[in-house]
Amino acid sequence: MSVIYAEILAGGKGTRMGNVNMPKQFLALNKKPILIHTLEKFILNPEFDKIIVVSPREWLNYTNDIIQRYIGYHERLVVVEGGSDRNESIMSGIRYIEQTFGLFDDDYIVTHDSVRPFLTHRIIKENIELVQKYKAVDTAIGAIDTIIESEDGESISQIPKRHMMYQGQTPQSFHIKTLVSSYNQLTAAQKSELTDACKICSLSGIDVKIVKGEMFNIKITTPYDLKVANAILQEGIAND
Repeated sequence: MSVIYAEILAGGKGTRMGNVNMPKQFLALNKKPILIHTLEKFILNPEFDKIIVVSPREWLNYTNDIIQRYIGYHERLVVVEGGSDRNESIMSGIRYIEQTFGLFDDDYIVTHDSVRPFLTHRIIKENIELVQKYKAVDTAIGAIDTIIESEDGESISQIPKRHMMYQGQTPQSFHIKTLVSSYNQLTAAQKSELTDACKICSLSGIDVKIVKGEMFNIKITTPYDLKVANAILQEGIAND
């Protein structure tokens, strides 16, 4: 029987949010921290055996405090310390799983940005269904704007065909043993350059399937994003 874990990546420091005194995942969205909005979506799904929140070391206590304040004790929720970057944070959560429960062949993990509070139950459901068939799944939407490529940041190197371009979102979901095996095959240089967990699998030749995302499944990283997020909430755009 499959065991499904959720991992909420709350390890960012929020440098693009401007002059704020805390990471972006703790900023208020309609009087509630963004992280709490995100967690509530996962708590509502009974298929997750454990929901792991990965937090920077210096914000572990604060993360536990706001969960206690807004959600209260929840037996499926646990907060663990993150790593030096996104992929190391994912691996921190997996190490917690291995040390606490052991790693088994039917273990899967659904990873999600803590600052994407508008994911839908459909997106979560399709991630869970597809990852058990294909081992690696990404959530994405087709690119609306033309994407240009520039090697030096000054001149266009290439303009790919727009119908082939997608914008990545999260969740990203994995068969845990496949992800760990693929990650362990990377060199230190590759690990330092990779910003996307799905690329870990694709570099190992794993076929990564796509779940259709939503335009409103935005990542809140700037003050403008926060304004858009408040508008999405007020208009009820993301209700599913």
